[in-house]
Amino acid sequence: MSIVALIPARFASTRFPGKPLADILGKPMIQHVYERTIRSTLVDDVIVATDDERIAAVVRGFGARVEMTRSDHPSGTDRLAEVAQRLDAEIIVNVQGDEPLIAPEMIDEAVAPLASDASIPMGTLKSPLVCAEDYANPNVVKVVTDRDGFALYFSRSPLPYVRNDQGLDFGEIVRRFAPARHIGLYVYRRDFLLDYARLQPTALELAEQLEQLRALEHGYRIRVVETSRSSLGVDVPEDLKAVERVLRAGAPG
Repeated sequence: MSIVALIPARFASTRFPGKPLADILGKPMIQHVYERTIRSTLVDDVIVATDDERIAAVVRGFGARVEMTRSDHPSGTDRLAEVAQRLDAEIIVNVQGDEPLIAPEMIDEAVAPLASDASIPMGTLKSPLVCAEDYANPNVVKVVTDRDGFALYFSRSPLPYVRNDQGLDFGEIVRRFAPARHIGLYVYRRDFLLDYARLQPTALELAEQLEQLRALEHGYRIRVVETSRSSLGVDVPEDLKAVERVLRAGAPG
């Protein structure tokens, strides 16, 4: 079984142009992501997928493989699907290019269910949500799963939503329902990814601006693995300082 990790990287970003090339302690961010991803024990190859020659040149400079893509893709999934069409791989892993602290073990945790069960088309990760502010924050995506670990729903709203007439504080919500944060690392069976990219956006996907809802609305199962590890994404330039603090404190990687 061939398992390939793809790291989509765009230069054009509304909030942070050139983000993949942002310097973090002497290395571009995309290099940090690549070096962590390649340490996954289940991944056979790592490829950066980009539409920008500036990113491609830097990636080639530190010895990584690059696949060029079109620049008109509406989403990262479409960019991955273009590259996946050229690959002879059974499983494709989507590692976000703005996750310079991604743990290799997290990648392995997400891949493992698909590697062992051919009936699972798609997988992702979640982690315990223990902060009331994050529970209410629409920028923190929440997920609920069934008893077998498959996603029931993803939302930017508190999930599960507990009516206030029940008198539950957040601590009791954590004890009873174990709310979870969705971590945006995805694993796809290649054939599913190619079909998934051809599906039309769905109403819930557009309402929540969460692309993974397209899979659920079309009846596909998403296996969600709980991880005890955490990462720290970079959305705006100010986030770089937080990443550097973690690295200076001795984060593994």
